[in-house]
Amino acid sequence: MGLFDFMTEEIAIDLGTANTLIIHNDKVVIDSPSIVARDRVTNKIIAVGKEASLMQGKTHENIKTIRPLKDGVIADFDASEKMINMFIKSIPALKGKFFTPSLRMVICIPSGITEVEMRAVKESAERVNAKEVYLIHEPMAAAIGIGIDIMQPKGNMIIDIGGGTTEIAVIALGGIVCDKSVKIAGDVFTNDIIYYMRTQHNLYVGERTAENIKIDIGAATEDLDLPPDDISVQGRDLLTGKPKQVQISYREIAKALDKSITRIEDAVMETLSQTPPELAADIYNTGIYMAGGGSMLRGLDKRISQKTDLPVYIAEDPLRAVVRGTGIALKSIQKFKSILIK
Repeated sequence: MGLFDFMTEEIAIDLGTANTLIIHNDKVVIDSPSIVARDRVTNKIIAVGKEASLMQGKTHENIKTIRPLKDGVIADFDASEKMINMFIKSIPALKGKFFTPSLRMVICIPSGITEVEMRAVKESAERVNAKEVYLIHEPMAAAIGIGIDIMQPKGNMIIDIGGGTTEIAVIALGGIVCDKSVKIAGDVFTNDIIYYMRTQHNLYVGERTAENIKIDIGAATEDLDLPPDDISVQGRDLLTGKPKQVQISYREIAKALDKSITRIEDAVMETLSQTPPELAADIYNTGIYMAGGGSMLRGLDKRISQKTDLPVYIAEDPLRAVVRGTGIALKSIQKFKSILIK
């Protein structure tokens, strides 16, 4: 404990492609979409998070909405840095501070990330006054957040389906034994829905509408126990150019997402086939854990369970499992020293 420790604030960040979550003092203080709206003339950032997401697809030529992260990594360095900065400044406890306190941060990153991409995350954090930056791999953070004791000599399999990437990992003894990171996740599902609407209904819908369809009636299989009601979707008719509305059922969405989900299943099978036999025996007993927003897709757990013949459990509050794990790692940095990347 140094003299200036009382001036250091600790925050845990889950910097996601779709949502950014921040934990401060054991509470989730920021839970916002990772979107930035920028004025093209002055180059200033006008809005971030929820405000910017309302503008998405509705801007004129002087305003541009940017998603600074793509496939789980920083694609637009400048926008991401400003976004992190604005999120940190809007943390209620830090708002009234006269000067920005120095920060100790734990940020989670995809397991398939390169050295260069890691450096980009680190530099973004250092520019917002972070004195100590630790990085943690997403599947690790998800496992801690679900409540698994990752230091045990016991194998656990985690599937974390986020916005940009699906991370599949087998974890034992505080390390990742084998993992696979595929760039098929929430964003790809959204694009599948847009494509399906265009080809099957001649209806052009935007990203936000497709996202809402996914949340309202998204499904991974066509035989659900509790099927959602059909919904009506508005968009632009590609033939006449007029606005129009069509009825959509969850079965259609299941068809639209089928190919992408099959690729996730293949990645899960591939990871299982690389797992050492002793750990495979553990996974047979414990089953597979799922976290991330994508795991909330209706029937996805059932489908993966049928494919692998293993029980599949979804984390409670899967959207926050990763940031919760990052927060726990932040509180006991000494305990998790071996898994944090300094």
